[in-house]
Amino acid sequence: MPRFTEFDFGVSWVMGFFHQDGTHYGDTAAEIVANHLAGWHGEAALAVRRDAQVLGNLPSETLEVLWNAGAEYMPSFERLGGGAQWTRTVAELCEARLSAEADAHPLTGADTEDGMACLDAVVAEIEGAQFLAAEVRTALTDCARRCTPDVAFRVLLRAIKCAPDASLSSEQYTRLEAVGSALGYGEYLVDYVRYRVERP
Repeated sequence: MPRFTEFDFGVSWVMGFFHQDGTHYGDTAAEIVANHLAGWHGEAALAVRRDAQVLGNLPSETLEVLWNAGAEYMPSFERLGGGAQWTRTVAELCEARLSAEADAHPLTGADTEDGMACLDAVVAEIEGAQFLAAEVRTALTDCARRCTPDVAFRVLLRAIKCAPDASLSSEQYTRLEAVGSALGYGEYLVDYVRYRVERP
């Protein structure tokens, strides 16, 4: 059974809300997330909540590294109460969204997978992304091992998109596609970093 979307989802999708024009969707970080969630079916909120809850296994400082790596522009974590509090806020916003949709369907099939069978492959791709800062690679590896390889891989893709000096070889991109396929991702999720592939 395919995932509920062909595109990005979960916390990595939320990271994509924070860009140069993100404030058009709300005056605060919480408003931006709430307004985006309001436009989607319950599965989107369920996927975000699932990621946010599992990310609770990480220290606040590690979460801040991940959010900053995966977003083009994040508000100051001093204003957000720190990485752990912000991640809990995101989960609470999902709860509020789900309470407004009584018939939200539970996640099933591929949407419930954690990607543990891909752990070694995900960690290898994190370690191979040498254009990312060492602290980002460490945070992503911690995420893969202490949360799920699934969420770590999606945040890795988001970090590749946001890193100004990111450059992928065709071999790296092929491996990313293979991991994405193993995780049951839709065709447009890994594809959004294709433009980072070095041209011959």
